[in-house]
Amino acid sequence: MAGGISPAVSVGCAAIGERSALPMALAAAVAAIVAPMNDPHAAFRGIHPILYALFGADGALDRDAMRRQVRACVAGGAQGLAVLGLATEVGKLSAAERRDVIAWAMEDLAGALPLAVTIFGHTPQEQAEAALSAERDGAAWLVLQPPPRPGLPEAELMAFQSAVIDRLHVPVGLQNAPDLMGLGLTAAGMSEMARRHANLRVLKAEGPATLIERVVADNPGLAVMNGRGGLELTDNFRAGCTGMIPAPDCFDVQVRAWAAMRAGDEAEAERLYRSILPAIAFKMQSVAHMIAYGKRIVAGRLGLRVWDRDPGLVATPFGAAISARFARELGPYAED
Repeated sequence: MAGGISPAVSVGCAAIGERSALPMALAAAVAAIVAPMNDPHAAFRGIHPILYALFGADGALDRDAMRRQVRACVAGGAQGLAVLGLATEVGKLSAAERRDVIAWAMEDLAGALPLAVTIFGHTPQEQAEAALSAERDGAAWLVLQPPPRPGLPEAELMAFQSAVIDRLHVPVGLQNAPDLMGLGLTAAGMSEMARRHANLRVLKAEGPATLIERVVADNPGLAVMNGRGGLELTDNFRAGCTGMIPAPDCFDVQVRAWAAMRAGDEAEAERLYRSILPAIAFKMQSVAHMIAYGKRIVAGRLGLRVWDRDPGLVATPFGAAISARFARELGPYAED
């Protein structure tokens, strides 16, 4: 199993473990190094929370709140971090604010985790410039969002994305969320894009686990990740997902569930998943609902107040109280 010690190594170490701890430690160290090297999808495994945009009373991004969100993700055991997706309200941010989000995340991570950056833009040139800037800032990999042009024919979408990918050097993923964004590729389209571009390495294929299973089967050379707040977490891993990109609401519990699945303890993974399913179901009614109420779960766990940026769904007192209840049940994040 990637990321762990193979049965053969474990047996061999056990046989000599009483004589010396050194061979066991050495075998573990070698396995930890070699397994990721032999795993082309290693960078895309695990739970990679995508940050919310946390604003201050003045309407600007709150630097300290964003820092604390990153630190909570690191302390909580995330395998990676992502920024500038739908949860980050990328469409409401200026180009300068998007650059700030990337720069701040890189500064706060200080190399602790790889950073994935979602690329937003109306034209191939706009997306390519943003992607190249993210590359220069140290992004480990990039995710291209479809342009905000619902109904764009698939051939034109593929040409758009190819024009961007052709200019990039780091691994690239495509966000394919037709139900959320009104635009996406078919299975055949995704396969064709993978054939065209060697640096296309991952698909963020938002959808039910039944769809994910087909996407994985149709694209054996690509890592496949899902988002959707972590809905169907355990079944996504059974379907072949390498990892998940949820918002940070309950990512720390999702990290533990992922670890349990990797260890073969599906019962524990299911228990953990079911413990957070009500919170996920509550916030994942729509993207607007996630931003209004999922963000409040995160803020509650950090002890922060939420200041919203228009336009957006206005949180009701009743809904905010539900978010606060889930935040109390989840408890404060570990920080530092």
